[in-house]
Amino acid sequence: MKNILSVSLGSPSRDHSTMINLMGEDCQIARQGTNGDFEGAVQMYHEMDGKVDAFGVGGAEFFLEVGKRRYYFRDIKRIRKAIKISKAGDGNAIKGFLAKRALDELELHLQVEGKSLKGLKGLKTNAVDRYQMAEAMVNAGIDTTFGDFMFALGIPIPIRTLAAVRLLAAVLLPVITKLPFMWFYPLGAQQEEDPVDKWPKYYQGADIIAGDFLQIRHYLPMDVSGKIIVTNTTTDKNVELLQKRGLKILVTTTPRLEGRSFGTNVMEATLRALVDKPDREISREDLKDLIERIPLKPNIEVLN
Repeated sequence: MKNILSVSLGSPSRDHSTMINLMGEDCQIARQGTNGDFEGAVQMYHEMDGKVDAFGVGGAEFFLEVGKRRYYFRDIKRIRKAIKISKAGDGNAIKGFLAKRALDELELHLQVEGKSLKGLKGLKTNAVDRYQMAEAMVNAGIDTTFGDFMFALGIPIPIRTLAAVRLLAAVLLPVITKLPFMWFYPLGAQQEEDPVDKWPKYYQGADIIAGDFLQIRHYLPMDVSGKIIVTNTTTDKNVELLQKRGLKILVTTTPRLEGRSFGTNVMEATLRALVDKPDREISREDLKDLIERIPLKPNIEVLN
């Protein structure tokens, strides 16, 4: 049996565990939040290193990949250094591939209704932290607005092109990645605060809203009738909220397991645990091949 533990900087209220069988191997998957306690998370990685087959790095990433450049977080390097034996995945190796698969599946779903992604209006909450999803939206023909200034900095300036996103990353990320990580991401109890209706114009102007679910939820309007959300980790409680607010379709890039879609960090860690190679020798192609063979498919749920 493979043991996979996702140590998250997020709220313990989102903790979950499940057992699944993949490729004939039982996998015990658990998520444990530290409520924003960064030191506690580093200590947990240190204490559990070698006791689990693989760690999922939740609520954090080793680096942001924008175009062909990588920007490494100074704080998160401490997590990387604490893990010496177990394998580890932060989702970076597979999230772009899963995002494209999710949009491909959504396109097929819409075609049954005589519709298409091409020409729809899209809102990507933050393109810098999920650039590959932003790129996949543009490649799918979605007319996408990127909300990096709004969702990360609170400044009402929409971005219209991927070239502008890459320029923004080149200017700001060398500085931002050196600052405390918790300044830029809602952690712990912040993740449970009621949504604030701050950017209704951009939500209402979009047919498809995509990005990190906590960012989407943070400014979620009371009414999102007829809209589609493409995101990552959602719980039963999150789905209930979206259904009450009229969401038409919820797409998660990872499958729903016992009522919850785990994050890409968990999925990457699970895949790494299944690959019979040392962690440093596992390539993105190894992981993509395993995704196809299992197969791991996105979840598409019609809520209203």
